[in-house]
Amino acid sequence: MVWTGTWVAERLGVELVGDEELTALLGLALRRNPKRAHLLVSSVLGKHVPQHPSVVYGSGLGLGLRVRELLGADEAENAVVLGYAETATALGHAVADGLGNAPYLHSTRRPVAGVTTAGGFEESHSHATSHLLLPEDPELLAGKGPLVLVDDEFSTGNTVLNTIRGLHERYPRDRYVVVALVDMRAPADRDRLTGFAAEIGARVDLISLAAGTVGLPDGVLEKGQELVARHEPAGGPAPAPRSRGGYAAVATPVRVDLDWPADLPDGGRHGFTPAHRARLEAALPAMTDALTEALAVGTADPAPAPGAAPHTPRAPRVLVLGFEELMYAPLRLAGALEDAGLDVRYSTTTRSPVLAVDDPGYAIRTRLVFPAHDTPADGPGERYAYNVAGGGYDAVVAVVDSAADTPELHAPEGLLAQLAAHIPHVVLAVVPSYAPQTPPSPAPHPQAAVEPVAETESEATGPEESGLAAIGSEAPERSSMLPEPLRGPAFSSYAPEEVGWLLQDLSDVELEAPTEEREEAIQSGGAHYAESLPVEYQPSDRYQELFHSALEATAARIAHAVGIVTETVLAEKSERPGPPVLVSLARAGTPVGVLMRRWAHRRHGLELPHYAVSIVRGRGIDANALRWLAAHHDPADVVFVDGWTGKGAITRELAAALRESEEFAGFDPEIAVLADPGSCVRVYGTREDFLIPSACLNSTVSGLISRTVLRSDLVGADDFHGAKFYRELAGADVSNTFLDAVEARFDEVADTVDRDVKDLLAGDRTPTWEGWAAVERISEEYGIHDVNLVKPGVGETTRVLLRRVPWKILARRGAGADLAHVRLLAEQRGVPVEEVDGLPYTCVGLIHPQYTRGATGADGKAVASR
Repeated sequence: MVWTGTWVAERLGVELVGDEELTALLGLALRRNPKRAHLLVSSVLGKHVPQHPSVVYGSGLGLGLRVRELLGADEAENAVVLGYAETATALGHAVADGLGNAPYLHSTRRPVAGVTTAGGFEESHSHATSHLLLPEDPELLAGKGPLVLVDDEFSTGNTVLNTIRGLHERYPRDRYVVVALVDMRAPADRDRLTGFAAEIGARVDLISLAAGTVGLPDGVLEKGQELVARHEPAGGPAPAPRSRGGYAAVATPVRVDLDWPADLPDGGRHGFTPAHRARLEAALPAMTDALTEALAVGTADPAPAPGAAPHTPRAPRVLVLGFEELMYAPLRLAGALEDAGLDVRYSTTTRSPVLAVDDPGYAIRTRLVFPAHDTPADGPGERYAYNVAGGGYDAVVAVVDSAADTPELHAPEGLLAQLAAHIPHVVLAVVPSYAPQTPPSPAPHPQAAVEPVAETESEATGPEESGLAAIGSEAPERSSMLPEPLRGPAFSSYAPEEVGWLLQDLSDVELEAPTEEREEAIQSGGAHYAESLPVEYQPSDRYQELFHSALEATAARIAHAVGIVTETVLAEKSERPGPPVLVSLARAGTPVGVLMRRWAHRRHGLELPHYAVSIVRGRGIDANALRWLAAHHDPADVVFVDGWTGKGAITRELAAALRESEEFAGFDPEIAVLADPGSCVRVYGTREDFLIPSACLNSTVSGLISRTVLRSDLVGADDFHGAKFYRELAGADVSNTFLDAVEARFDEVADTVDRDVKDLLAGDRTPTWEGWAAVERISEEYGIHDVNLVKPGVGETTRVLLRRVPWKILARRGAGADLAHVRLLAEQRGVPVEEVDGLPYTCVGLIHPQYTRGATGADGKAVASR
């Protein structure tokens, strides 16, 4: 029999060295992954390779029995098992079953509304890395007994060691056991585990079915990527060839009612106890009968043709197909069908893209591709089922949870249709998605928007360098674990894949105050500008017409600037192994970050991660957001993005914040901006000061998100900065109108961008900071004596008119359409516009100096909002 790693081994020189069982347990495949091109494909896990359920369950059960023998009966009774999503969720369950009475929890990549996050960590080599811990019982991980960690393979040990390190800091215990199907660590990694155990003062044992190492020749990553590119068809994976095996097509699947027990968890996402296990065992016979009855339709052995010799009837060949993390329930159902005498194989769908090659020496022979059907938090995308097509199955039982029983599942290109193209009888079994009964967290206490608040000196904490965040023993008012990013449509009107907001949602807190009250409090030192929000400006019909006409007039100009800044970023990060990670400074930078992400995808097929973080003048960037980024990405890949520069205050703020903290030394303080009229940065789309329509409005052009908030009664040491989602303004939202209008011009500016970016990269882009010098001069000439009250550039001037108490506007003589909206706003607020010669910006907004509601400025007049 040909080893299913032969194809890769012959072409790349990859080899497995170690126990003789390795080649029986593992095959090899290739995937698109910037960190590890090869994939060890388990033949006994039941993920990529369909296998007898008795073999899959038996492998984990046997490992659990070995753990019980290692620990002894007394310690085994106090053990807790933790499994890793997505591949090891059923394996961890089976290990817990083998231990006997151990409760079980597995990590998850699916956030669940209302459930407090108890922790999270990263799997550095994985295709999708973010793991959450969401136990219903907050005490589940707090015990002193042994912790058993289960994964399908132990390659470097980083994931497991990072998990143990983070948990041990909060809940130290004497003993850990690591369980894997295969231990493929290099000698140095084995020594590291020994040293780690001594460092934390605990015993760490490891149990596996087989051990060895993976021999990787030099350049294997690049060669593997080239091999994938050569065999992957242009435009993505090719569909598996359709085959019916002589059976008539079944148009619609048969839906079977399993009568799943009420309140029985569908798996270990929120914890699975021995009592849950006993309830499942009791319910399996009835559920098996329901499945057997559904499978009887269309799976009878076909009658012999006339004149043909009679044949011995055979049991129908059935595949039970689980769904991503939902592996244990389908596995137990498959095992029960196998016990009932059916010829059953078991596997599950997956998020992981792997190259398929129809060769007996390759582990992934065929691939079905279909859209995600559970509304994933990280946005829509492709999902896969491997080695299903061409497997000779008479029937397939697709087992999903109710959260995944969506129109996408039943769509013409969905999973069920893909299965029906290759297997004559499709049965759908839906398991209810378990919803933990958790009390709601108390809302933050509202407070007057501009009431002075004393700052605390407590040091912010977040995910450790190890990658595991602090684990809470109870659900506090505000979790000490940094949560996953907020995404639309739950937070913002942007699509979920466009941006993840590293913010906390303060939508239910009253934060708005009248403009004059805010200005007086800010200038008197009674409150910082970030402690409250201005009342959202609602544009008049005339102003909205100006926005749309300005967008039509400038869309191509903006598209050109987007292309220039994106291509500059890609060029400067071209030596990095991974793609750039865009981190926009909320909120002005966020539309630009989304457009840069769209350009990279449209022009290069790249999917750049994009997050939005808060930075506050005088307070610095959100340190917890940086900690989250450092735990999830290489800081060297991060590119900070903003909309434009004025005098460069935020540029200086970011540089100072990163310079003053050794913790964040890996981040590059340089900011990429769409427009740099102040000559403050090296990476920009243009240095012209022109109207960017996203500066014309507030939240309604920025995903309906407010400016960010930093107030100590709302933002604790372990929290992200806050912001509000103005859902009620959805009728006026033009956020995606702006993005789509600019993206529509990408193709027409592409050639010009290619030419201009070469000239830009070859030229001198050193910042001159001429904008800062101009601001200092204006501050003194107009008797203001405070550069913070001078806001240069079209974007900053617009902000003055929308949010602050303006004194006057300085306009460069002869400036035309770029200032139409500024002139209209100034007219509406009764603010004089002064024409000036020799102004380095198109315009400059002056905030009223030393404002109080009875104040006079240098000209003896006070301006109030209308």
